[in-house]
Amino acid sequence: MRRPLQRPDGSGGQFFWDLLTFERLLTGTVFHLVYWAGLAIIGIIAFGVLGASVGVAIREGGWGILLAVGVLGVGMIGVFTAVLLWRAFCEFYVTIFKIAEDLHVLRQDVEAERSRQGR
Repeated sequence: MRRPLQRPDGSGGQFFWDLLTFERLLTGTVFHLVYWAGLAIIGIIAFGVLGASVGVAIREGGWGILLAVGVLGVGMIGVFTAVLLWRAFCEFYVTIFKIAEDLHVLRQDVEAERSRQGR
């Protein structure tokens, strides 16, 4: 019969043990970088929209400036919507991982209570 895996006693091995057994989740700390990278991409898209509207204004001439204002307005509304959706997406995943951490703490509390009762 297989023995269950035992946790290491030293603090140095504890970090790697938590990573290998998924006791500690890295996604919460890495997700901040993912969020800022996504915002950077949306910022690049915003500059593209700005460049496209300036290009339309230059290419079309007189009435093209009015068209460029429309392109810029619709593009910025799209960029603003993308920022809000990206933020909501990221908050959803952060919430899921916070719930996982809370459940982990509750599980540890239940196990500690059982060990105190001698079960």
